[in-house]
Amino acid sequence: MDRKEWLLKTSLYTAGSLVLVQNPLSRLLGRTKRVNEPIPVEIKEENGSFQMYRGGEPYYINGAGGGGHLELLASVGGNSIRRWSTGPDTMNLLDRAHRNGISVCLGLNMGSERHGFDYDDEEAVASQLERMRGEVLKYKDHPAVLVWGIGNELNLNYTNTNMWHAVNDVSKMIHEEDPYHLTTTMMAGINQERIDHIKEKCSDLDLLSINTYGSLPLLPENIRKFGWNKAYIVTEWGPTGHWESPRTEWDVAIEETSTVKAELYKDRYQASMGSDSAKCLGSYVFLWGQKQERTHTWYGMFLENGDPIEVVDSMQYNWTGKWPEKRSPGIDDYRLDGKTALESVYLKAGQQVEAEVFPINRSSGNIAVEWEVFHESTDLQLGGDREEKPPKVEGVLSRGGGTTVRLNAPEKEGAYRIFVYLEDEDINRVATANIPFYVRD
Repeated sequence: MDRKEWLLKTSLYTAGSLVLVQNPLSRLLGRTKRVNEPIPVEIKEENGSFQMYRGGEPYYINGAGGGGHLELLASVGGNSIRRWSTGPDTMNLLDRAHRNGISVCLGLNMGSERHGFDYDDEEAVASQLERMRGEVLKYKDHPAVLVWGIGNELNLNYTNTNMWHAVNDVSKMIHEEDPYHLTTTMMAGINQERIDHIKEKCSDLDLLSINTYGSLPLLPENIRKFGWNKAYIVTEWGPTGHWESPRTEWDVAIEETSTVKAELYKDRYQASMGSDSAKCLGSYVFLWGQKQERTHTWYGMFLENGDPIEVVDSMQYNWTGKWPEKRSPGIDDYRLDGKTALESVYLKAGQQVEAEVFPINRSSGNIAVEWEVFHESTDLQLGGDREEKPPKVEGVLSRGGGTTVRLNAPEKEGAYRIFVYLEDEDINRVATANIPFYVRD
């Protein structure tokens, strides 16, 4: 047998990006070949308790929303990511996820009423269904695929219940084309009416997905109170939402410090997913990445430069039961002109005041302190829709001591925020906080 024949007998060749299998030569060369082979996923029920199986093995979702930092996700106990839609990078993402032992809840972008989609338009609905069929056929055989997410928060600011029939039709189409994977739709919270609509109009779904924040600890009780009798997962959860938070006197939401968030991530996880082994099959924390939503630190678990924020430590504890050997710094207190964020800080134009942060050093590393001032965001969207970051205010900060900074209040009247970042330079982990303030003449 010559070398070419031996390669053909010991390798599996096919187009596309798919399951990684090694032949003897590839092991020697450290290379892999890819073959088209999905991993079957199913849910089984026994005496009212549900269990997900992937490839015949029990599978619990330790997931995060986003597509970056996959090596870190796997190293801290994560095993799945959620994407809201498909796009040009989807196949590459699936490949990267599979290489890291991570599955993907793959979203199918479905039109929403709040963006102008009309579910009475039969032609538009049919066209959407066929578009989604194409996406399913494109990715259904990739071994990283776990669940199909049909739309996101379609129940947000909607009135036309025909939307639920369209969701059910998409689920039926998926099950026709792809017998190996589950279907779900992501709800913005739940109430009795929404659960009733899902049960009546979306009976083809395999499980329910809920996006919830401050009310997460109530979810196991509410699932039962509203009569949902199938399995569910939590597809977005994290800090207290901006719509749930305290507000200043000029009506902007007050963000928790990363230290408060880190404690809440731990406590809310234990009180919700950690307490419902019968129906809950896992969750996706929000967001394993960075985004601007009210602020650039509110929901993202990383800074724009890629440094992890201390909430990542809490997720490692939730997923593995162990804290990192070296933990992120924290913030014990943060004040501007002697006041906390809850005290609605007013300043006069040009007034000189101090901001001071009180660090928690958990790893005895070198903690660097940085400060920034931004205009208050005015590009405020619904349902996590894209927002533009507000402009930074230059030339208003001057150094004080190591944990203080002097602020010369901007001359222009209006709403601002002063941000602080504490970075342990030995491990590149960060704590964050901000205080809104208002400048008036």
